[in-house]
Amino acid sequence: MKDLNQNKIPRHIALIMDGNGRWAKQRGEHRLFGHTKGVDAVREVLKAAKSFGVEFLTLYAFSTENWNRPQEEVDGLMNLLVDSITNELPELQLQGVRLVVIGDLKGLPGNCQQSLLNGMESTKNNKEITLVLALNYSAKWEITECVREISLKVAKKELLANDITPELISAHLTTREIPDPELLIRTSGEHRISNFLLWQLAYAEFYFTDIHWPDFGKEELKAAILSYQSRERRFGMVSEQLSE
Repeated sequence: MKDLNQNKIPRHIALIMDGNGRWAKQRGEHRLFGHTKGVDAVREVLKAAKSFGVEFLTLYAFSTENWNRPQEEVDGLMNLLVDSITNELPELQLQGVRLVVIGDLKGLPGNCQQSLLNGMESTKNNKEITLVLALNYSAKWEITECVREISLKVAKKELLANDITPELISAHLTTREIPDPELLIRTSGEHRISNFLLWQLAYAEFYFTDIHWPDFGKEELKAAILSYQSRERRFGMVSEQLSE
């Protein structure tokens, strides 16, 4: 903690948790074993983020493209999701974690939907940190839904075309009550954002690490935040303007 500048802690960190399957394969285990160990990493990183003063932590847990994986893995992930929410709920309450879910929840199995709704309802008044799970989510899906909703309002004359602004678009996204991330972290050596928060990441700092997700913990999160704090965020300006 003493190495971190408490005045420059990112308010919102987004995470692409990659490498569970490769981590398991390196150990001669089934991919689901890696996903199970990945839950342990989520628990540690959530606690670390809270201790560092992060207010929002968004995890890319299951994309719309992940349905293309082998059925056995998909079924296992859905069961793991239900079990994890159920088992972790007492700890989320104890830690003051508010659970929020973004994505097309109607496309998830019924038991997953119920587990998530129960988790969100049970933790809605918690204020220590907000854990956002992106499930059955893709940024293209989100933006398409946003365009459709705004178009319907224009057609009904509830909005004029000139009313459409970046702020209006943000207000129609699934993250409308969540600040945009300042820092995106992706594990396992991949250097892409895989259809994740395309609008919201416009000015985020990116941090890529070769570490597989099950091995990512408090020290790795701290390293990512230190890297973030070493950067100059100019938002289109020049350095001299920032020092004025």
